[in-house]
Amino acid sequence: MNVKALPFFLVTLTIFLFSGWANAQGASPKTKDFRRLHYLSEAEMTKAVETGVNFVETPPPPGPVRMVGEFEPQQAVLIRYTFGIPYSLIREMAADIEVVTLVASSSQATTVLNLYNTNNVNTANCSFLIAPTDSYWTRDYGPWFIFDGNNQPGIVDFPYNRPRPNDNNVPPKVAQSMNVNLFGMNVTHTGGNMMADGLGMAASTELVYEENNNAVAQVNAKMLDYLGIARYDVINDPQGEYIKHIDCWGKYLAPDKVLIGRVATNDPRYNDYEAVANYFATTPSSYGYPYKVYRVYTPGGTQSTPYTNSLILNDKVFVPLSGSPHDAAAIASYQQAMPGYQIIGITYSGWLDTDALHCRTHEIADIGMLFIDHRPVYGQIASSDSVEIMAKIIAYSGQPLIDDSLNVFYQINSGPYLSLPLHQKSGNQFNAWIKNYGSHDTIHYYIAAADQSGRSVRHPYMSKLDPHQFITPVQPVGALTMTPDTVFFIDNVFSQFTINNTSQVPVTIENITESSLFLELVNPPSFPLVLAPGDYWVQDLNLDLIVNRPEAWGYLTDSVMIHSSIGIIKLPVMINEDLLTSLHSPQTSDFIVGPNPISEYVNFHFSLTQNDQVSLTVFDSFGRVVYRIREKLVAGDQQMSWTGTANNGVKLPNGMYFYKLEITNRSFEGKLILKGR
Repeated sequence: MNVKALPFFLVTLTIFLFSGWANAQGASPKTKDFRRLHYLSEAEMTKAVETGVNFVETPPPPGPVRMVGEFEPQQAVLIRYTFGIPYSLIREMAADIEVVTLVASSSQATTVLNLYNTNNVNTANCSFLIAPTDSYWTRDYGPWFIFDGNNQPGIVDFPYNRPRPNDNNVPPKVAQSMNVNLFGMNVTHTGGNMMADGLGMAASTELVYEENNNAVAQVNAKMLDYLGIARYDVINDPQGEYIKHIDCWGKYLAPDKVLIGRVATNDPRYNDYEAVANYFATTPSSYGYPYKVYRVYTPGGTQSTPYTNSLILNDKVFVPLSGSPHDAAAIASYQQAMPGYQIIGITYSGWLDTDALHCRTHEIADIGMLFIDHRPVYGQIASSDSVEIMAKIIAYSGQPLIDDSLNVFYQINSGPYLSLPLHQKSGNQFNAWIKNYGSHDTIHYYIAAADQSGRSVRHPYMSKLDPHQFITPVQPVGALTMTPDTVFFIDNVFSQFTINNTSQVPVTIENITESSLFLELVNPPSFPLVLAPGDYWVQDLNLDLIVNRPEAWGYLTDSVMIHSSIGIIKLPVMINEDLLTSLHSPQTSDFIVGPNPISEYVNFHFSLTQNDQVSLTVFDSFGRVVYRIREKLVAGDQQMSWTGTANNGVKLPNGMYFYKLEITNRSFEGKLILKGR
């Protein structure tokens, strides 16, 4: 973290003893201090209705937005004095990451620095942010980090669901100190009830809807606009406590891993916990397959067992322990789920089942992180002699990538790891092809990258200790094989197929022909094409939608013919009728869209009966906002256009997109095809 900004106050002094050590550790006072209670005091209850009243909402960040996951690279951790955590935790964190402490004044920073020295904390990694606070729950009121559509870091603020104005003012002060953009999202929320996977999915309990007057659609829309959350899993709280924070019983450990609490079968909450675990075990993660669900026994009671209330800081995981006989099993659960991480138990008498280590700390994202967005190949794949590994690699530092660091490392069965260079397809898109495997082989792989800022990253983070995995198909015996064996056009007008020579002799491809006007070969080879044994040709195939066709089709069957020296092979093609018709939905006299498919631009023609606010939003096939414009237009015939670019002017790749044009009391939706760019 850049500590040169004014609000940070870093003090270095000689070590001296401080008599108030016990109080700084959070020793229990004789009377209840409601500032240290997670729930509301009686005085605060009278103010609860005022939460968020004066909150100023800003326009959302330029999209598409990406909210950072806790398991992504972090540059610091935010805590508050007076503490709700032991020095053993501060000491472990400061060993290799910056600890930023919220203090009320420079004199208090001096006091804390002396406490750190007394307790052997590495003060070289300690800095201070002068910001008065009401409580030590930095998790709940702390900043949420995002990267916007221009790859710029930012902080999203929200009305904290407690009437604690000093706490509520912390995110703007952090944004100022880090010199990053601040965005205000008017959704009453709390950090303990929010976990995000860094890829557009997040989860909370029903508390978020309850505290926003059950305005489900509005909450979900803001989560998308401000945080890039396209799928928001809002789950009934199984714990049955007042707090209803998801971190009391669940935690994302990776985009495809989640840790869920577990209770005894005779516990009244047993079915509720199992229902949550089953939901994740049967629901696709951002990687396309269901979450890998890990369980940890959290019966509660004395001693407390708040094991999901843990903190991930880069390669360390800090787990709250209380001396319970279940502590060792909790550590083992993390070790099983996160091989290669340092699992560090932090024993402390102040942990509660509803309030522990995670609640009282808050990670600060590495705003110059190196990020790999890769959706893994998994399961048993379709017949093919090669597998494409695709990845988006973004250096948020702005520094160039190091070419020879961009690799896919893969292992066939239990053999040695081999490497393949990643090649740039376009922009920040890269790919490589894994080949030369046999029938029903198990392939493990991971991706590596580095940039000139000195950062490096692996995907997944633990590389060969926890790699991605898929199984190859049983290879057919023959001269020419097609992969896939049937080409499907389901929700996109672009596809491809591969011609593989699996024989022991060269085979000549004399020609490739389409059987109808619907199909269009893109950049076919020069014929004749000779394929040596083991060689292949990848052919792109598009749908040409600008043709005259009958009014009604069933599910259309088509084909491509491969003419070769050993005969003609027919490759079936299946075309979804909805894909053909959806682009030509009936258009009313006051709303016309065209041209579609799009080569350069598409116009939206409509009429307004009065001056009105008009919003045009374009989504990609994953439901992420890629373009949005709002305009105040006058009554009469109007037109809005889209040129196939994101808001920052970057050209978007060919493919299927969805639009929504909203006018007061009416809206229009449909599909767009971006083609021929």
